[in-house]
Amino acid sequence: MVASNNNVPMFNLKAVVQETGLKPDTLRAWERRYGLPQPDRTSGGHRLYSQRDINMLKWLIARQEEGLSISRAVDLWDRYSEEEQDPFLAFPLPGQPGSALQPAFTLVETGTPLADLRAEWMAACMSFDERRAEQVLAQAFALYPLEAVCAELLQKGIAEIGQGWYEGTVTVQQEHFASALAIRRLEALLAAAPAPSRPGRILATCPAEEIHTFSLLMVTLMLRRFGWEVIYLGANVPLARMQATMASARPNLIVASAQQLYTAAHLLEMAELVYEERIPLAFGGMIFSLIPELVKRIPGHYLGNEISKAPQVVEQLLHKPRLVGPVEPVPAAALATRDHYREHQALIEAHVWHKMRHMPHDHLVNANTSMGRNILAALTLGDIRYVGSDIEWIEGLLINYGIPAEALHDYLTIYLEAIHNHLDERGQPITDWLSRLSQQEI
Repeated sequence: MVASNNNVPMFNLKAVVQETGLKPDTLRAWERRYGLPQPDRTSGGHRLYSQRDINMLKWLIARQEEGLSISRAVDLWDRYSEEEQDPFLAFPLPGQPGSALQPAFTLVETGTPLADLRAEWMAACMSFDERRAEQVLAQAFALYPLEAVCAELLQKGIAEIGQGWYEGTVTVQQEHFASALAIRRLEALLAAAPAPSRPGRILATCPAEEIHTFSLLMVTLMLRRFGWEVIYLGANVPLARMQATMASARPNLIVASAQQLYTAAHLLEMAELVYEERIPLAFGGMIFSLIPELVKRIPGHYLGNEISKAPQVVEQLLHKPRLVGPVEPVPAAALATRDHYREHQALIEAHVWHKMRHMPHDHLVNANTSMGRNILAALTLGDIRYVGSDIEWIEGLLINYGIPAEALHDYLTIYLEAIHNHLDERGQPITDWLSRLSQQEI
């Protein structure tokens, strides 16, 4: 375990009892008799402890196990503190290196026990074993800093499960179950976060149609633990009335997250509106890791691929606000192709329906919806190839919407036929892209 010097009060009494094994009466008695710990209080009078408080309690327990009375252990702690020496350096906690304490954002490397806990948590989620999954989380939070558990267990676990869904090895029910558990835990941690202690108001939001909130919740939690006021709007925030929201909330910074190609297109619209209001924008999301060139299409500050570094970027932007934009305009030809495709999309899909009417109704609805909105998004962002130029990528996407691998070639061929029949030369970029895909081996 790596001890943390984090003094941010965010753990309630129940969490401290769970992590230390002390009874609530014992905690209150130590606080009353020895002045340790000294928790903060919520507006309702409930105790809030920091990670350092928890580590200090574990340190006192360890001294008791070595034979000291609690009063002598407290005296020893006080002596080190009065002499401005770190007690953890003299008496490291079990499993803690006997060196200077590392920051709370130090993450655990692959192959360590936290990685094993991640695998165990994922296995519990795949079995829909909620009790076991919660037990694993409780154990992880008891052993490691909060940020490490969120980033190394929850974030990476959700990412691996999402990849499994894409590859067809994880069902949508399993993915939803795991995401719901993770989001519920993050929301509980957010509810326990301390009141703002630093200047600056942040608006956290997902663009229209973006329903995946895990990454945004993670960033919101970290920013609140750093002391900033964060107004969390959550998933699928439409662009309508966004100006009124900004005028009412008066944020110093907007943080937005998009995970999919078609929601990145909505993020572009939001970013352009935010720029007009002269408010800095920071953004991130999985799609920008998959397609790095999309970053330059968004007028804002990219938060990077590591969520743990987002607070540092935000701190710089709040200290020295800077606007980014306008970016290089989307080629007019791409927008012309988009508008032409949108005008004839219903006819194209009707053609596909007629030729593939043997396919289950729901499966074909989902496949056409996915194909259509990704084509529109890619062209809105400037390049049809953003949809994907690799047949394996398209295969994985469509399999999850009910198109079996053996039917993929037929689907692409018929879609290409529909494009030929209903689009003129303005649709040539789509025709060329689909032709390359349909010629690849499946």
